[in-house]
Amino acid sequence: MSENALAGHVDRNDRAVVGLATVGHASVHTFELAIPLFIPLWLAEFDSLDLLVASVPFDAAAAGVLVTIGYGLFGLGALPGGVLADRVGSKRLIVACLFGMSAAFVVLALAPSALAVGGALALWGAAASVYHPAGLSMLSRGASERGKAFAYHGMAGNLGIALGPFVVAVALVVADWQTVALALALPVVGVAALATRIDVDERAAVEEDSSDGNEDPATASDGGEDRTSSVESFADFKLGSKELFLGGFALIFPVVVASGLYYRGILTFLPEVLSSYDAFAAIAVGDLSLETYRYAYAGLLAVGILGQYAGGRVSDLVRPERALAPAFLALAVLAAFVLPAANAGLVPFLALGVVLGTMLFFVQPLYQAAVADHTPAGTRGLSYGYTYLGVFGVGALGGALAGAILEFADAAALFATLGGIALLGAGAALALARRGE
Repeated sequence: MSENALAGHVDRNDRAVVGLATVGHASVHTFELAIPLFIPLWLAEFDSLDLLVASVPFDAAAAGVLVTIGYGLFGLGALPGGVLADRVGSKRLIVACLFGMSAAFVVLALAPSALAVGGALALWGAAASVYHPAGLSMLSRGASERGKAFAYHGMAGNLGIALGPFVVAVALVVADWQTVALALALPVVGVAALATRIDVDERAAVEEDSSDGNEDPATASDGGEDRTSSVESFADFKLGSKELFLGGFALIFPVVVASGLYYRGILTFLPEVLSSYDAFAAIAVGDLSLETYRYAYAGLLAVGILGQYAGGRVSDLVRPERALAPAFLALAVLAAFVLPAANAGLVPFLALGVVLGTMLFFVQPLYQAAVADHTPAGTRGLSYGYTYLGVFGVGALGGALAGAILEFADAAALFATLGGIALLGAGAALALARRGE
């Protein structure tokens, strides 16, 4: 193949890989961050959570547990999802993820009780869980310009993160939450059908490195042997896991756990917290009542697009672990100012929200790139499986933690706790940077 033809093939494949990953990423987060806006409505509609053995009041703590189960499965399924990404390929998993999430929100739209809502959220979490290890391993192995691919991928995720809440906020003005949930599900069915027709070479970048005689940078960074085979057995799984946690990934894992706890803890109940402030009271527009806290929440998430892009570009300029510790320190400081800004009024909170939304998502492409730098290409799916087990699995406990703190303490205690978590993340990131040096 001539040099020009090869370049054209690389460009086409990069576009296909990034296109499939970005569509999947946007869809996952559209669903994920629409859920918190439903929570105040569920709390108003359902009085109790009827279990098989008992009935308990449906309060913030109970809602936090239900949401944590769904978000927890979102993370716990990432590990088997990563193994499957190495074995059967990413495209198949992404398509299955899209169909599964749509089905879950159809079930949610039909849910007659709080328990049924919890079941639908669990189904969504299980379906969504395979996306991140599949999508990120495909980008890291299939895209020739990895940093740029991570940046665009992150921006698409934030488009979904912002679009989901904004669409829900607008739609809830004229429709009930069941109708809105169904409206979110139907377009993604079409997206999944289109995704089946996309042709991608998922290992193009790895093959290029091998053909050029270059060592995979993931291997070079840790000085280990490149594992080009996938996880085909439980023995491979144990060996791959051992290799990861004896290398730099052992320091990356606490970083991603801290990120997940902070992310889930601050976002799950933020709409509920803001709704209690006078500055975010409903505004009457004709016959309609606009809940301003919903739009403030959606706006905070929208500016995360800037953070994703900036983090992805920074990861191309410096070793990503060097930027992680300052980013976590910024998150710790910002947590201390959320409530004072909300108390000061809408404009001060929006100003803080721009910075918080940017920094909240700035860290994500950085730790994604750090994983790629410190793990072998052959078990990249397993690497991202463990990553999102930490981010969304262990991190899901941030939702339950937030609900419990709000129920038994107050919002000030919640944000103090989140600031402490960010400081722990800064410490782990600093240790990772020192190891890299």
